Amino acid sequence: MWIAILVSVIIVSILGLIFLHARFQRFLIVRRIAGDRKWLRRLLALFPLLIFAGFCFIDAVNTIVVLLHITIFWALAELCAAIVRLIVRRVRRDVKEDVPKPKEEDEGTSSPDGKKQTDGGKENLRPYWLGLGVLLFSAVYLCIGWYLAHHIWVTRYDLITDKDLGPAPITVAMFADSHVGTTFHGEGFAEQMKRIEAEKPDVLVVAGDFVDDGTTKEDMLRCVQALGEIKTTYGVYYAYGNHDRGYFRSRDFSFEEMETEMKKYGIHVLMDDTEMVGDLFYIVGRKDKSTKDRLSMEELVKPLDAKKYTLVIDHQPNDYEAEAAAGVDLVLSGHTHGGQLIPINRVGELLGANDRTYGRETREGTEFIVTSGISDWALGFKTGTKSEIVMISITGKQ
Repeated sequence: MWIAILVSVIIVSILGLIFLHARFQRFLIVRRIAGDRKWLRRLLALFPLLIFAGFCFIDAVNTIVVLLHITIFWALAELCAAIVRLIVRRVRRDVKEDVPKPKEEDEGTSSPDGKKQTDGGKENLRPYWLGLGVLLFSAVYLCIGWYLAHHIWVTRYDLITDKDLGPAPITVAMFADSHVGTTFHGEGFAEQMKRIEAEKPDVLVVAGDFVDDGTTKEDMLRCVQALGEIKTTYGVYYAYGNHDRGYFRSRDFSFEEMETEMKKYGIHVLMDDTEMVGDLFYIVGRKDKSTKDRLSMEELVKPLDAKKYTLVIDHQPNDYEAEAAAGVDLVLSGHTHGGQLIPINRVGELLGANDRTYGRETREGTEFIVTSGISDWALGFKTGTKSEIVMISITGKQ
């Protein structure tokens, strides 16, 4: 699937460059400099594309995201403009059906590239307002997306269970998809852990993709330290995601080194493991779906006391049927980034890759919560969601 997505993005990006090259030729400054020399217009219109190419060497992924957004907005704007022009023409034709049309030599004719032909074929140059509007809209839209990705909100959920959790509600803090190095580094991560600590959680759950291929060892060590120093009632519990082990083996530390460092700080690393917490509830940490040898949900809960509350950490939200059938109480996931960008924010569900993209859902008495993540993989924009820390209050039977 990822290969198909990559190929599609490359093809659309190439088409987008061709499309934008034609549109950049319509801007007033290009037409004024080039005059009737079409070859010069084409040459001048290449400069913005060379800027895109330059940024690709710095950050290819986000440059392509910007390129695709501008292309899509421009194409939609032109389509809407064409529809409006068609409607206006038909209305005028109906209203002035009997009025003779003025001669072309009197009023001139307009060409599709934003220039108006007058007597003698000379151009009456005017600004290309549609293009300027698209660029302005794209800039504002993507700035908002940048803010939604880099600013982190706190999202709260209140759950109720008929199982005994003691005299007071249990507060669970959760985050996923920090992908350290994308929107913050070690110190930025440590600041967010202070925010979580200020909430006074009973337990902190890390639902995978803590690090990425681009994470440095220095950042990893600082982040693990911040996790280890956070004060909670029952500690920090971590289950890994598909990026934690690394895809390209290019970073300067191994997953095993990170695991050792986490255990040194007392972080509970769960890989198809179960722990009883405070004699009140279980936490089950599943291996990621990308791992071939992970146990089924049924196997994991078989030895557990069904009367106790069971919280499951499963990075990818795509085993809902089995988890609900196993009778667990709460499943916490990440992975989807909340859909990341419009209009692809629901593609995972439509393709069957995920059972849910974002938020809370109940199936057969089992609560499922998917977070949009505290950061991003590679992308610096979120337009279909926002970055978040999740705080869950679970009230048991009194």
